[in-house]
Amino acid sequence: MAKIYYDKDADLNVLKNKKVGIIGYGSQGRAHALNLRDSGIEVVVAELEGTSNYEKAKGDNFQPKSASEVVKECDVIMMLVQDNVQPFVYKQEIEPNLSEGKAMGFAHGFSIHFAQIVPPRNIDVFMVAPKGPGDLVREQFSQGQGVPCLVAVYQDYTGNALKIGLAYAKGLGGTRCGVVETTFKEETETDLFGEQVVLCGGVTSLIKAAFETLVEAGYQPEVAYYETCHELKLIVDLIIERGIQGMRKVISDTAEYGDMTRGPRVINEKVKEEMKKILKEIQSGEFAREWILENKVGRPVYNALSRQAEEHLIEKVGKKMRDMMPWLKK
Repeated sequence: MAKIYYDKDADLNVLKNKKVGIIGYGSQGRAHALNLRDSGIEVVVAELEGTSNYEKAKGDNFQPKSASEVVKECDVIMMLVQDNVQPFVYKQEIEPNLSEGKAMGFAHGFSIHFAQIVPPRNIDVFMVAPKGPGDLVREQFSQGQGVPCLVAVYQDYTGNALKIGLAYAKGLGGTRCGVVETTFKEETETDLFGEQVVLCGGVTSLIKAAFETLVEAGYQPEVAYYETCHELKLIVDLIIERGIQGMRKVISDTAEYGDMTRGPRVINEKVKEEMKKILKEIQSGEFAREWILENKVGRPVYNALSRQAEEHLIEKVGKKMRDMMPWLKK
């Protein structure tokens, strides 16, 4: 079983005399910076001048600087720009300014695990990965709660890498509810797998296939959208709140019986075999190489698939149906 850390296991004083640099002021970057500052940590933000995130940081009373300036100034540097941008930012702005004994953090292990970033041996390298979007990380912290995190150490030069990671997680509010210890390898591979076969790829493909099946059988697209897409949130929310069996106790007996008898016919051993192939592609680095190359040549496959997805009937019907639901508009 995994080791889980709580407030009593983490000491914020580990960061009290250090400056923490946040590279990137997107959703996670903003949440990290604000939560750490509210926890009494000195925070410096790096963002590109002229961008909306730069202005957002200024609006939150930070004085954004270049990444190179932040790295020179700070003891702990948290990389929070997108995976495909990280190697460039690291090579140009971070690596030339790293000095012995500093600590570098990540919220996802892709760049380290697949050697897109190879840190010098004389720094600490750790990960703190909140299991929720930045807005939720900020919201829960502001309410006196927190979002669970993962923590990992890739390189422990000073002997304090785990302490720094746990202090950082505590500053985010993560230790209020639990921080699970993992490795860069485990976090990266399971994260990619989850995205591809369930959370994004699996779910969206299942929705589209079910929608197409109903429409091709002559049912109205609007009704098909309700039954295969819109109601998914209700079920997912119940699973998150109560677990799979808890969800089944809330839905009708008819739905539960259909779930248990027909679900395994859809997600069967053939599907599981394909999942195993996808996992092997992740473990071997095949997916990483494909994605890295895709970015280097201007994302032709990504852009073509994105355009194709935009033209699918479910997008047109879905927009119309969502316009009928004022509670969805924030």
